[in-house]
Amino acid sequence: MLRQLARLGRSVPFAGGRALAVAVYADGLDEPIHAQEAGYEGVACVDDAARALELYCDLWDATRLPWALRWCEGLVDFVLAMQEADGRWLNFILDWEGTPNRGGRTSIAGGAFWQARAVLALARASEVLNDVRIDAALRRGLPHIRAAGAVPADVRALHIRTALALSNGADDHGLLALIPAWGDELLRSRAGDVLMNSPDERGRPHLWGHIQEGVLADAGARLGRGDFLASARRSAELVFSEVVKSGFDLPRVQAYDVASVIFALMRLAEVTGAPGYAALASASQAWFDGRNPAGQGVYDRRTGRVGDGIDNGRVSSNSGAEANIVAAQALFDSAATLARRLTSSEALPASLGI
Repeated sequence: MLRQLARLGRSVPFAGGRALAVAVYADGLDEPIHAQEAGYEGVACVDDAARALELYCDLWDATRLPWALRWCEGLVDFVLAMQEADGRWLNFILDWEGTPNRGGRTSIAGGAFWQARAVLALARASEVLNDVRIDAALRRGLPHIRAAGAVPADVRALHIRTALALSNGADDHGLLALIPAWGDELLRSRAGDVLMNSPDERGRPHLWGHIQEGVLADAGARLGRGDFLASARRSAELVFSEVVKSGFDLPRVQAYDVASVIFALMRLAEVTGAPGYAALASASQAWFDGRNPAGQGVYDRRTGRVGDGIDNGRVSSNSGAEANIVAAQALFDSAATLARRLTSSEALPASLGI
């Protein structure tokens, strides 16, 4: 997790002398692999940097380790550099010199996921860093969130998380008042009692980024909306219980699938106090250590690498940014314990020369 992120981390001088990004993919030898799911995409992206920023902000809060703060500062610089003047974010850089990918469909300015993840990460960073640029970037970026109409439920869930995060500060940027309507959108994106990710999704909802149950639980608790919480609990029973008990016995499971389930279950456990959710979350965490169809750890604790997932019963030898970031979030107590044992040279990218 943290050691692998250090291996994947790179300095990106185009974004400033402190800026850091994380290579999207790496093979079994930890050599970077360019993202090419939609043609050539690039070497690093805001999607990953934003989630890494959330992680390192949490680690800084938990440990006060200087290298965790160094990661926060470097990732903020990269995320800010990827914002256009009109407030929209590009996603990928094509090379380590920082050439932006402006044409790819997974990098276009203002794409739903990276716009949502960027503002969520900056909302979290605003609680940790005294950097006036963060508020300015939020003021440019949030109008695009407020104006977003027909967005999928898994993206809207990120918007609600941002609103809840900002509502804890002095300025919620007008988002708190939008949570009821946004929550109602999630309730409408259902098949029976199952919360779906988008209107055109059929069958079982994909688990990648599926956090609606956890987000509705938090929103329901904040607003006193019992219907939000009731819907979250009904959907969680239908979506999570069987798959968790099976050890995620599906043809293809990514680390982010499991981490999303853990997030939702942990939020339900926190809000309701019901022990069943904590038990399911713990069983889900065990997927990383071998409670899975492959019967082996996806997280190699000796090398510090998290495999990208399991395909047809085999753990992937690749270990990229997303898998290691979300695993550290899902196994946060373990990550924080490990962090306290790492030296700066083990925890920071080699390009920093520490």
